[in-house]
Amino acid sequence: MCEDRAARELLHWYDRHARALPWRVGPADRAAGHTPDPYRVWLSEIMLQQTTVAAVKGYFERFTTLWPTVGALAAAPDEQVMGEWAGLGYYARARNLLKCARAVLADHGGVFPDTREALLTLPGIGPYTAAAIASIAFDRPETVVDGNVERVMARLHDHDTPLPAAKPALTAFAAALTPEERPGDYAQAVMDLGATICTLRSPACGICPWMDRCAARASGRAADLPRKTPKAAKPVRLGYIYVGRRADGAWLLERRPGKGLLGGMLGWPGSDWSGAPAEAPPTDARHWRDGGAEVRHTFTHFHLRLALRIAELPVDTAPDRGEFLPQHAFRPSDLPTVMRKAFDLASPQLAGD
Repeated sequence: MCEDRAARELLHWYDRHARALPWRVGPADRAAGHTPDPYRVWLSEIMLQQTTVAAVKGYFERFTTLWPTVGALAAAPDEQVMGEWAGLGYYARARNLLKCARAVLADHGGVFPDTREALLTLPGIGPYTAAAIASIAFDRPETVVDGNVERVMARLHDHDTPLPAAKPALTAFAAALTPEERPGDYAQAVMDLGATICTLRSPACGICPWMDRCAARASGRAADLPRKTPKAAKPVRLGYIYVGRRADGAWLLERRPGKGLLGGMLGWPGSDWSGAPAEAPPTDARHWRDGGAEVRHTFTHFHLRLALRIAELPVDTAPDRGEFLPQHAFRPSDLPTVMRKAFDLASPQLAGD
């Protein structure tokens, strides 16, 4: 395969078919001299980790409206940022987002470093994200490999070693194709190709700019690649969750510890999550009744099932854990998804709704 020619073919396709994304400077604007904002590139890459473009767009637009620069984000209160992130998942990303913004401000004068090596020193930026920022924001010829790129490379080379064992080979294939000219546009072009043409199911091989180069298309195996090693079944964890509302409309909530699952997020008090959890009501156990429902949620490594407990609490209740948030200050949208599921189940049963 002639790598330079292949890259030019893909860039020609990208110039006509690039996706319009709120964080992207398109090929026409880039050719006219407009350069990407590293802050917007970084923010989008953090949000897109293990999350779809469709899910990210609204969050990105809200974040950049509230905090248009890295300095503005660095100065934002932790609770506000975590609240705006709620529902996007993988909450360690939000904590690292703030750490990174503050490091850029404190250590780099509010300007993102422009090399992969320097970007790797920032909190929450790993090898993929550093390569993506260096390539897209600063047009450095870094190899950017996400799930879309892995799929394109596996099919292009008819490579049938299962993932994740195939990652080094697929990265090497991607590196060989990365051009010196327009590497930022090229990185986005390969990702666009995987997202819109070389899709997971029913790839549109007939309109692919690389269809004559694709070894898997020639072998008839494109739809079967990349292969993946079967994942082990996820375990199930159990627990109890307590949704309580005071007679004056205030809700009993607690902020989870900064580290760990849902770290730093606002939520309902609960028990441990295990195979045999014990009830752990945050106030006198006599206040709580069975909500007649179960909150179900799936995390990356396990399924969670929480027995719902609800309570209409006296105004003079002094909780053992958490604190009451007045009705006017409570936004269900500030809750992570599993906590919002509990709210949706409990709120119709509580006074005042």
